[in-house]
Amino acid sequence: MIYKLFWALRALLYAPFFGKFGFPSYLGKPLFLMGIRKVFIDKRVRIFPHLRMEVHRSGSIHIQEDVVISQNVHITSAGNLIIGKSSLILANVFITNIDHDYEEIGKHVVNQEYVIKDTIIGENCYIGMGAAIMAGTKLGKQCIVGANSVVRGEFPDYCVIVGAPARIVKKYDFETGKWEKFS
Repeated sequence: MIYKLFWALRALLYAPFFGKFGFPSYLGKPLFLMGIRKVFIDKRVRIFPHLRMEVHRSGSIHIQEDVVISQNVHITSAGNLIIGKSSLILANVFITNIDHDYEEIGKHVVNQEYVIKDTIIGENCYIGMGAAIMAGTKLGKQCIVGANSVVRGEFPDYCVIVGAPARIVKKYDFETGKWEKFS
């Protein structure tokens, strides 16, 4: 638990460089931070070590209260990217709102324009280990994303999403009070 004390101290040192850094939140030793003036972190956000967070152009990242971000997570934004309150993001996850255009033949993809689509993770979502949340994804409230899933598109509240490409396999049924298979 002593390491969390060091993480809280690190958060105090880094806080002035963020657009907002709510307390009590903590920050494990980051791997790479860029454009964090446009990163807004609410209260009780726990960020574990080796976070890579990048904001490009006029993008922003909003992490709402009570979010947990595990180790080795990469978040990149050139538009609007929101992580809803009380969400849990496990290790090795990638979240973005940027795609690289590839239309120009003979031109390196890195030198082509960004294709930017807002990405929103709803409140109380659970993002499984190794998942990739791609540009334009909108997850409803309390969505569960399976490990190693590649997610793109819009998904309603209370659903379980798995696969590459990800698809809905279960939804919560309020009448039965159970997660039911979805076909």
